[in-house]
Amino acid sequence: MILLLDTHLLLWAAGEPQRLSAKARALLLDPSNQLVFSSASLWEISIKNGLERSDFNVDLRRLWRMLLVNGYRELPVTSEHTIEVNDLPPLHKDPFDRILVAQARVEGWTLLTADKAVAKYGDGVERV
Repeated sequence: MILLLDTHLLLWAAGEPQRLSAKARALLLDPSNQLVFSSASLWEISIKNGLERSDFNVDLRRLWRMLLVNGYRELPVTSEHTIEVNDLPPLHKDPFDRILVAQARVEGWTLLTADKAVAKYGDGVERV
């Protein structure tokens, strides 16, 4: 299965694995799953780090390199992804979460999230 991680799960997997649920850890450690991160997540981290949000205080360049070294695949944001955002119901206001939902839908992948609001999108989104 191809799993796109939302930004918080990505940060927790990289730096605070104890914050991951047992279900999330099992999915991330399952070698049959392919793990993917979105370039939108790196953009979100960059913006929120610049706003001095402590939960986004990471060395972004190091995080990016370590994700790639550890076998994560990077998904760029495409026009098709941004157009899909337009078709999403207004269940959640965060533009970064909305693009991740749209990316998962366009690609036919599963978005993993710990966010109840994001999980309301249903198909293609799994709360862990």
